[in-house]
Amino acid sequence: MTPRSFHQIATNFFILLASLLFIFYSVAYGFGIFKLDTNTKPDSNKAFVGLASDANKPLIEESEVLDDSASLIFVGDIMLSRGIGQVMEKNQSWKHLFLEVGDFLRSADLTFGNLEGPISSRGTNMGSIYSFRANPDSVEGLLYAGFDVLSVANNHMWDYGGKALEDTLSILKENGMSPVGAGSDYTDAHKPVVRDVKGTKIAFLAYTNLLPSSVSRKDSKPAVAYPDKSQMKADIENAKSMGDIVIVSFHFGDEYKTIHNALQEDLAHSAVDFGANLVVGHHPHVIQDTEIYKGVYIAYSLGNFIFDQNFNELTGSGLLLVVKVKDKKIEQIEEKVVQFNSLFQPYLRDE
Repeated sequence: MTPRSFHQIATNFFILLASLLFIFYSVAYGFGIFKLDTNTKPDSNKAFVGLASDANKPLIEESEVLDDSASLIFVGDIMLSRGIGQVMEKNQSWKHLFLEVGDFLRSADLTFGNLEGPISSRGTNMGSIYSFRANPDSVEGLLYAGFDVLSVANNHMWDYGGKALEDTLSILKENGMSPVGAGSDYTDAHKPVVRDVKGTKIAFLAYTNLLPSSVSRKDSKPAVAYPDKSQMKADIENAKSMGDIVIVSFHFGDEYKTIHNALQEDLAHSAVDFGANLVVGHHPHVIQDTEIYKGVYIAYSLGNFIFDQNFNELTGSGLLLVVKVKDKKIEQIEEKVVQFNSLFQPYLRDE
């Protein structure tokens, strides 16, 4: 037998073997013997069911969600300054950045996000080269998108000092939106925001560990909530006395890291131990991992939502959560990936 003939026979044998293996796995998969793991990456929508009672229940399709449940939407960082502000002014529209997702956000019974920086025309730049301050008219975009509750506990909320923060709190409240995580004083900053959603009272708290302690002391005016564990425990217990579901927001973590750090885990787990029913994080500007701890869903970072950071795929996308509430508890959490187009407008990737 010549080398060429032997090589041809071997090639034909391996082609036949590969074909038989392909047929075997196709038949086996069809009968349910093998299942593919489609839930290791946020590349498609995922729906986590029965979080409050059984973390091991299977995933279900979006179409199976009961219609009589209330829906909450959570998004990550919303920055309305710098390049984002320039885009809105160029297009002479404060709604411009939300045009691709506005209808979807408004479809929820409540929409939550992190407002990354003050909305004001006052204050003094505190010195950072990355200081944000949005035009007061930009609140029109938040209204158009249907935001109800906005965390103002983040590292950029003090970029233009106390006056700009005070303006932000006033502007949001005047337009029917509830700021959480900062207030006129320490007590106000740690007060939960409680919203009634189809008969279920949802209590929100927000914290950040990324500001100087001078803005988080008991004598600070205005003040931003810092996640001191003893105070956080008291806050969550107070929130539980006022609401059926307690949701805690953290602005924490390492920028551009896709895996949460030890401090994030400690704070998130502590919040759950104290009674939180959902923990939502932001700040790293990228999507981080999620987990279920003691039956409670934790998203360590939802990443960007409105931000001028299209410099790579990770910063140019974010995680959006659709939370279904029924019978005064969380029934389902569905993950959706949003991406930004060239004008920094977020859109739902799978739609």
